[in-house]
Amino acid sequence: MPDGSFPEHLLSLPKAELHLHLEGSIRPAVVSALTARHGIEVGEEEVRRRYSYTGFLGFLEAFKWVTSFLRTPDDYALIVQDLGEQLLAQNVVYAEVTLSVGVMLLRNQRPEKNFEAILRAAEPFESRGLKLFWIFDAVRQFGPDAAQQVVNAARNTASKKIVAFGIGGNELSIPTVAFRSVYDSAASLGLHRLIHAGEIGGPEKIREGVELLGVERIGHGIAAIHDPALMDLLANRRIPLELCPSSNILTGALARQLSQENAAIESHPLPQLLRHGVPITLSTDDPTMFHTDLATEYRHAHRMGLSESELRSLIDYSFAYTFQFGVDGYRNAYQS
Repeated sequence: MPDGSFPEHLLSLPKAELHLHLEGSIRPAVVSALTARHGIEVGEEEVRRRYSYTGFLGFLEAFKWVTSFLRTPDDYALIVQDLGEQLLAQNVVYAEVTLSVGVMLLRNQRPEKNFEAILRAAEPFESRGLKLFWIFDAVRQFGPDAAQQVVNAARNTASKKIVAFGIGGNELSIPTVAFRSVYDSAASLGLHRLIHAGEIGGPEKIREGVELLGVERIGHGIAAIHDPALMDLLANRRIPLELCPSSNILTGALARQLSQENAAIESHPLPQLLRHGVPITLSTDDPTMFHTDLATEYRHAHRMGLSESELRSLIDYSFAYTFQFGVDGYRNAYQS
């Protein structure tokens, strides 16, 4: 149990967020505005109903539904503007935001045009103290050829604001080794490498990502608790896990890992992993769809039993494991 009340002053400190899906941040009022653009009337209450789902498959259906209204570059600009306001309200000064480029391609969109609009929408936030960088994300179950098309889109875009390539989706669908050449191609462009692993899959999915693909951060990775040697590897190589507690509860991923029907936030393995020496960054994943924000996630971490100094270490880690500057750069920029 936590020792004392939550240290509220931590919420005023500058923070970074590293596991955040743009398409999962769309608030109900913005969804209604999007649908209206396309001649479809969807009220905010209907959006909230869609965002009330059960389990991982329910989440995926809600995600597919809301992204079906992202049809033009201007639609992406609108949701970037809204996300920027959300982040500034939480004292987030830096974020690496994941874009579902694989979904754009599936819907026969031009990612390059969408990204131009995204950059234009993001630019005004720089002068307001928020730096936004981007991760081009493929969908695992679409296969290696589709994933290579995401890398090709990053090559064609040729923007320094794209910092990494990653793969999300169903980690149980296609063997990890099938994506080795895709990751090699991403690395040849100077992109960092990420993967969602150990969310609903076992610890072997995390190890495969590290050893076969050379990934530098793991999305979720809660399955690492089942393999102490893997935790040692992550700690020794300083490979962070991007942990998203509310997401793990609502998708049922944590209950699955703990072999329970339901799981409470207090049973999340974040403290165990952190105290084992595994670097941890705290994030929201799809914040609107998981009914959370970064302040809520820090409160959750306190409920798990983290001390104030451990909470501060999570803030430091969120900067130390960015792809633009480490913790010393953060201190120089924001704490001088």
